[in-house]
Amino acid sequence: MSTADPAAPEATPAPADPLSRERAHLAASRAALRAMREDVEALDIRDVTANWVNAQVLERQIDERIKALADLSDTPLFFGRLDYLRAPGADRGEGAEGERFYIGRRHVHDADGDPMVIDWRAPVSQPFYRASKKDPMDVGLRRRFGYTGGELTAYEDEHLSDPAEAARTSRLLQQEIEKPRVGPMRDIVATIQPEQDEIVRSGLGGTVCVQGGPGTGKTAVGLHRVAYLLYAHRERLARTGTLVIGPNKSFLHYIEQVLPALGELTVRQATVDDLVAHVEVRGTDDAAAAVVKGDARMAQVLRRAVYSHVTMPTEPVVVVRGSRRWRVPAYELEDIVRELLDRDIRYGAAREALPQRIAHAVLVQMERAGEAPDDRVQDAVARNSAVKAAVKAVWPAVDPAKLVLRLLTDADFLAAHAEGILSADEQKTILWAKPVRGVKSAKWSPADAVLIDEAADLVERTHSLGHVVLDEAQDLSPMQYRAVGRRCTTGSATVLGDLAQGTTPWATRGWEEALAHLGKTDAVIEELTAGFRVPTDVIAYASRLLPHIAPGLTPVASIRENPGLFEVRPAEGTPDVVAACEESLRREGSIGLIAADARVPGLAAALTEAGIPFLAPGEETTAQTRLTLVPASLAKGLEYDHVVLDEPQAVVDGEPDERTGLRRLYVALTRAVSGLIVTHAAPLPPQLA
Repeated sequence: MSTADPAAPEATPAPADPLSRERAHLAASRAALRAMREDVEALDIRDVTANWVNAQVLERQIDERIKALADLSDTPLFFGRLDYLRAPGADRGEGAEGERFYIGRRHVHDADGDPMVIDWRAPVSQPFYRASKKDPMDVGLRRRFGYTGGELTAYEDEHLSDPAEAARTSRLLQQEIEKPRVGPMRDIVATIQPEQDEIVRSGLGGTVCVQGGPGTGKTAVGLHRVAYLLYAHRERLARTGTLVIGPNKSFLHYIEQVLPALGELTVRQATVDDLVAHVEVRGTDDAAAAVVKGDARMAQVLRRAVYSHVTMPTEPVVVVRGSRRWRVPAYELEDIVRELLDRDIRYGAAREALPQRIAHAVLVQMERAGEAPDDRVQDAVARNSAVKAAVKAVWPAVDPAKLVLRLLTDADFLAAHAEGILSADEQKTILWAKPVRGVKSAKWSPADAVLIDEAADLVERTHSLGHVVLDEAQDLSPMQYRAVGRRCTTGSATVLGDLAQGTTPWATRGWEEALAHLGKTDAVIEELTAGFRVPTDVIAYASRLLPHIAPGLTPVASIRENPGLFEVRPAEGTPDVVAACEESLRREGSIGLIAADARVPGLAAALTEAGIPFLAPGEETTAQTRLTLVPASLAKGLEYDHVVLDEPQAVVDGEPDERTGLRRLYVALTRAVSGLIVTHAAPLPPQLA
């Protein structure tokens, strides 16, 4: 393994020529990318568009292409090189001369169309992530590049097909993994490991569920999987759409730059609350009510309530056309209604079909009488006032929000449709104590909005996307899983989570059960156990909680060579916490002060008094402001170079039960990339002993 790094004195010196040649290729690649962008900017579409609509569509596509070809000065254009022993695809006996490929975030070609940088998602790039001394995949040399502020400063070689060279851990790879982090989440495209690459490149047709402990890279794997699928199935996903679902706005803001850095600009991001925003959410539920409302049994209650509006006809329908009267008897109408119910189509779709079915029955009578009606006559009959009146009486329109409001405020209506599904105590738990005037004045909770979404889907089918990524999935209720599943009934999903980090009273008990609620029982479950982010000493300390919060899970094994800074220190009050923050700020990178939600205002005041500027979660750190004050309830999914954790027992006590509190503490303990200082005046939770 050979290296060259002028900026790092510990690196083995290498001749200047190879590094100079690589820098020259970088400069030429940047020039080629700039030329590609200029070619697109110079396109004249005035003579190729038939109308203004086509012109607008083409202009938007050109704008997106220009954005995708942006050269980010601080982002390496390529990070690796593969020298094949023979041309990819050539037979071993052909003796074809090998080829060289530079692996980067996007494809770059020269003026003749020859590739200068190959997209990391292309099949020819796969050995960069999977080749090894045991299986070199026909690669003679794998070269990794090191960068400092966008400048190429180092390279490191592995001669994979050379039996004389022993396998070693890549120093540049280790440095990239352990690099301090300031700002939003970085992509891991240069550091993807073989087990991660298998998940990233798995096909579009199947759903993948990734169980991954803290620092295993599951979120990054999910985002890179989206980027890969958009590369491999761009036309299909351009039609059907992709969506990334995160737990909160802070988390989405943190990850939002990963896909643009990989050249993907069209992926929508949302929370579950965004998906089900049929009403304004202004209220909250206690834990007991939220658990019942989130239970999958509520789907049965809602279904009963929706279809209870259908009543069997008792009167015939008489349609008058000119001098003729056509009579559809009640028994024939009942047959039509029962047939529609048996078809199990959406309530609204059946309601729209009913007048056409009645009209068809009338047309049959017309034909028997010797008339020759056509489709226009059938449509006219379907719009007849007598038919409309019959449909309104038999199959009335249902407003999803009004339906849920009635279930939550009318004890008799709820009891009628929850009989045999919810117990009397469970019904009482979800009933509202005070009546409300209407949908707009109701103080809906997040769980209520999910119920309305379920009811809305019973009335009219929810639009399905091509692929959905669901992150921090362990915190979803069964009804929330159903809401997400409706968005990918005809597509696939990537489900990401960690059962040990489930911090809601309804947290997922097992992935098989969760996937059943999602409607993806055939999903493949993968487990990531190699930790890239959390230092060894930190993850070992946090893992003391696993037997108490998720006894069946495999502890994360850190592959970090640097054990990291770790210290548990007694504190007499907030001045000691502030001092720990000041100490951390003397180190490089981002700082997170994590505390129980109730203690955040006091710590904010102490930091202000000490003259230390700080941010809220989701706000981007800068060179001047590197400290973020994080309520424990918002820490999930975030990461900081150094973390100061204030009062672990207060974090536990801030939750409704001990197991949830210990899980919240596990999350807080595992946010550090380089170092963790735990400060406490109260005794530590005994589970950490």
